[in-house]
Amino acid sequence: MEKLNITQWAEEDRPRERMASLGAEALSNAELLAILIGSGSKKESAVELMKRLLADCNNNLNTLGKKTIHELCTYNGIGEAKAITILAACELGKRRQMESPEERPDLGTATRIYNHMHPIMQDLDVEEFWVLLLNQHYRLIKKVRISHGGITETAVDIRIVIKEAVLSNCTILAVCHNHPSGNLSPSKADDELTRGIKRACELMRIHFLDHVIITDGQYYSYHELGRY
Repeated sequence: MEKLNITQWAEEDRPRERMASLGAEALSNAELLAILIGSGSKKESAVELMKRLLADCNNNLNTLGKKTIHELCTYNGIGEAKAITILAACELGKRRQMESPEERPDLGTATRIYNHMHPIMQDLDVEEFWVLLLNQHYRLIKKVRISHGGITETAVDIRIVIKEAVLSNCTILAVCHNHPSGNLSPSKADDELTRGIKRACELMRIHFLDHVIITDGQYYSYHELGRY
């Protein structure tokens, strides 16, 4: 079957492609709504239908959100399911506006890293290795468990650590793992891994903050002890 090029695609499919390649902010309100309803009618595409609906609302999403399901269903191509989807999206937008941005924890010190990760790792009976991806203000973007291993060690692929850092657009990286035995002393493998991650971060121009070893009640910080 011959592959259709983009100029041959149905118009209502194009907003999805544009969003995937350019991001949601590049789309008009009509295009975003068209993605939600999925299709228009035989006479007009989803985008054209949403442009007409918005025009009747003076291109104001606030006005659109005040429409009733019955009023939306008077448009050819909008049934009850599509009307409910549109109003649900408007309600979510209103609720988002009322909420405060989520506070990202500051993990700029070993103590803060320990306090954040200890509840996750305190009861583990095997080693886990986590990467903490931070922005330039030491605020957590996200944390990712890289490996889940044995009682005395866990395998870590540095390439995966760096991949997660690059995909998250982080500028600062910290790592941590637990010692279920309670022994805080790092192993030779821990030392080699720390040096390897530091070298990889330097290559990618990412600041390597620390490697913290966590037990139930104590921690070991490579940074605080000047070990890298």
